[in-house]
Amino acid sequence: MVESKSFWKSGHKPTLFGAFMYFDISFMIWGMLGPLAVIIAMDYPMTPLEKANLVALPILGGSILRLVLGFMSDYIGPKLTAQIGMLFTLVPLLLGWLWVDSLSQLYVVALLLGVAGASFAAALPLAGQWYPKEHQGLAMGIAGAGNSGTVLATLFANRLATHFGSWEVVFGLAIIPIVIVFILFSIFAKNSPNRPEPKKLSQYGTLLKQKDAWVFCAFYCVTFGGFVGLCNYLTIFFNTQYGLSAVHAADITTFCVIAGSFFRPVGGFLADKIGGTRMLTFLYSGACIMLLGVSFLPPLPVVITMLFLGMMCLGAGNGSVFQLVPQRFGNEIGLMTGIVGAAGGLGGYALPLILGQLYSSYQSYTPGFVILSLIAAASMCLVLFMQSRWRVSWLSRSGKGIADSTSLTS
Repeated sequence: MVESKSFWKSGHKPTLFGAFMYFDISFMIWGMLGPLAVIIAMDYPMTPLEKANLVALPILGGSILRLVLGFMSDYIGPKLTAQIGMLFTLVPLLLGWLWVDSLSQLYVVALLLGVAGASFAAALPLAGQWYPKEHQGLAMGIAGAGNSGTVLATLFANRLATHFGSWEVVFGLAIIPIVIVFILFSIFAKNSPNRPEPKKLSQYGTLLKQKDAWVFCAFYCVTFGGFVGLCNYLTIFFNTQYGLSAVHAADITTFCVIAGSFFRPVGGFLADKIGGTRMLTFLYSGACIMLLGVSFLPPLPVVITMLFLGMMCLGAGNGSVFQLVPQRFGNEIGLMTGIVGAAGGLGGYALPLILGQLYSSYQSYTPGFVILSLIAAASMCLVLFMQSRWRVSWLSRSGKGIADSTSLTS
């Protein structure tokens, strides 16, 4: 039996970190409106639902465009797709900097920012296709940890807007890092020589007929949707519920976002060790408990702790889901990344709307967080149901996603 290579001796490190940089800077741009919404509301007064819609539109745009970039990654390769994505990301940045003069125009920019969020569909296949299945969880976790770009957005967007006296200038400044990353990415990143052949259009329809594809969509809708939705909405939550300033609210959001961002590769790594379904069971349970605790709207230090732990569970859950996807759909990973990522985007789009609508109706965030907690609980039940089916089919072949004692000895 041939001994497998260690993680760092397999794959292509420049491409892995190129994918991380691309994803990181794209996520920063994708998440800018979340923290900026509080400052923008000073120029364009908005109802709670309008604020929620503003921060949700980039997520919706990303959800739609991930399907497009997933298709492109499969046909023209993830590197070229990523380069095209970065070039198109300049469009909403220029419009936000030089063109916006009304809330309706800002909604257009918000939707176009989705092209940055769609980076997921190119970055993960680019990195993952270089690595064998036993290292897929960690490789895609490292590339996916680029969602830490949200930390840059929450940490600096409001500070820059306050310093320059204009939130529009933040869009202009964001052009600088994405141009730098575009140059470095173009030099160092490479497509894997083991990239699967493009599929026919008829095969895409066949893939969507498989129930497992929709199950993974449901899983990621909750983990990634919960993570990115909270990333974009928490600044509004802390400002509205606890009366914090725009900068202070964004700083606390940064602390919570760090947990979700940096625990994504941990989730992938641990899923490689003990099984993806076992990890998801633990993580959905933890998210359920933490979100339920937040629904009681406890004192600020307590709610920060709960959101930190809840975001940690959701972030690690992202890595765990994508530890399982390549095992089940290894030959269609480009398309599946786009499909599953799109589902995650839809979850992220729905979350701010749930919190904003229920706050408008009840003048309280309690109902919204209770619903989010119940969704996490339902996801845990779905994992428990599906693992019994998967154990006798594809999990039995890989041995890496089984959530029982056999996964510890495989």
